[in-house]
Amino acid sequence: MIKAIIVDDELTAIRSLKWEIESFCTGIEITDSFTDPLEAINGINYIKPDCVFLDIEMPEMDGFQLLEKLQFRDFDLIITTAYNSYALKAFKENAIDYLLKPVDTDDLLKSIAKVKKNKEKNILGEELYKIIENISTPKPTFNKITLSLSGKTIFVNPNEILYCKSDGNYTEIYFNSGQKEVLSKKLKDVEQMIHNALFYRVHNSYLVNINQIKEFVKSDGQYLVIENGVTIPVSRSKRSALMELLTN
Repeated sequence: MIKAIIVDDELTAIRSLKWEIESFCTGIEITDSFTDPLEAINGINYIKPDCVFLDIEMPEMDGFQLLEKLQFRDFDLIITTAYNSYALKAFKENAIDYLLKPVDTDDLLKSIAKVKKNKEKNILGEELYKIIENISTPKPTFNKITLSLSGKTIFVNPNEILYCKSDGNYTEIYFNSGQKEVLSKKLKDVEQMIHNALFYRVHNSYLVNINQIKEFVKSDGQYLVIENGVTIPVSRSKRSALMELLTN
């Protein structure tokens, strides 16, 4: 059984993640949770968990500072955050998993499966020691999205993309310039490739840049109006999460 701790300054985020884990994951127990970073440090050092879900954006002490102050580090770290940043790329380079809020269940299952394998191999915490050095010396990174098209690769500022639309095994990408590009990838693959907090899957067929949303019309089947006037449907199952994302 994996012993896990959740650290997040938002109680609602802790409850949401705990529900996801208890509903869809096996072989893992949430031993404790903390909203106060100082209490979390004491808790981690005392409980010595196998895994810690850590929010890096906390007001009193961010997640990086918390990690540096820990005495016990023999655990697998899973970052939870609503924002993409240079630091997350450093985590990824060192095989540290991170989950973008709202947490995707498939991503959560993959992260926990990795923790289980590491525990079986008795290598919990190996990657965490490597990342502590990167936290102290952050490196400049390339912040544009890389899109590999037929015969060329383009580098795009995230806010240049309005939305992405599924077309079977292809994905159409619409830009605020009026340009359209087609990728020979399914929308799910494009979503993982972009992997940016600005983008949200509002429908099975649409991935939308939330900064480009102009209106959310709840009547007539509920849909979005984006900055260029295009309307995009919103799945009923996505409505609540989308509203929370747009109003927070």
